[in-house]
Amino acid sequence: MALHQHIQKVLLLGARLDTPSAPPVPAAPPRLQPLVAALAPAHAEFDAVAIRFGHRYRSGFWAIYLLSAMAVLCAMMPLALGWDDITNFMHPYGAAWVIAEVLVIASVAAIYRRGHRHDWQGQWLRARTIAELTSWLPLIAPLERFPPTSSDASWYGRALGSGAHTVAPDEVLALCRAHEESTRSALAGAWDDPSFVGRYVDWAAGTLQEQEAYHLRIARRYHVLQHRIHRVTAALFVLTAVGALAHLVIHSRWISLITTVFPALGAALHGALAQSEAYRLESASARVARELRKSVDQLRKLMDTAPTAERTGAIQTEVRWAIALILQEHQDWTMLVRPHHLPLG
Repeated sequence: MALHQHIQKVLLLGARLDTPSAPPVPAAPPRLQPLVAALAPAHAEFDAVAIRFGHRYRSGFWAIYLLSAMAVLCAMMPLALGWDDITNFMHPYGAAWVIAEVLVIASVAAIYRRGHRHDWQGQWLRARTIAELTSWLPLIAPLERFPPTSSDASWYGRALGSGAHTVAPDEVLALCRAHEESTRSALAGAWDDPSFVGRYVDWAAGTLQEQEAYHLRIARRYHVLQHRIHRVTAALFVLTAVGALAHLVIHSRWISLITTVFPALGAALHGALAQSEAYRLESASARVARELRKSVDQLRKLMDTAPTAERTGAIQTEVRWAIALILQEHQDWTMLVRPHHLPLG
């Protein structure tokens, strides 16, 4: 478990995060199973890279914010302990807190430098985009016609049209080219085969249900996390106010520590929460989950109607719309996160 996950686990102690789980996803139609198997290694590779660098980036900014508050604590501890008084027998050891503060600040600088030098954020976003687009290739493949010649190698561009969310990196384009001929042959006449249509709709609906459950989990988790951190920071600032008022009648070094460190910790938690885009993830994921539920219901409804060319077209349109929704949400998230590099402070 990464550092940011440990921190959030502590913040979410006792919280109820249960959301409905999706039923098992049916197997892909036999015509598409070779493509699914062929793309699985590439998806697993880029997904692992995305997870690794995503953990590093998220843990990095949580560590930077919390270490900043710890630096304030180290700066105030000699005062709170009375070690700043030259007559105190522990005064010679006061330098230990100064050294600790310097080490904490050096750690912040090291995380910041390492994160930028190795481009944790950039590698995370790029690998996540490639993994995302690779995972949807088998579902998008039956939705395009595979023309004998085309200037656009991207299956997304040909099936969904132009747009920022359909721009595929070179790695995805290479996969499209590598599997173009075999997929064209496997899908020849597929939409005239009632068995394929039924299996494809079941598989598509199951996959979208899985995405719906995922987005519901994200929405619930970040909703609770926001409220927990808001409560903690509110308590810290209330205690700071109480300490400041108490200082008018009680002159205590420890009260000075409280009125200095507590607001620093509250600001650090609030900054980490803002950096994590919690509100945006909650609202966007809840919206996507609602829309995917409508799409799944529509696909199920279409399968209950008599097979016609219009039904086939409506199924293709619905799946195109759902995939476009997911890819657009991913694109919006990427554009929002990209400017937020590791903060130094």
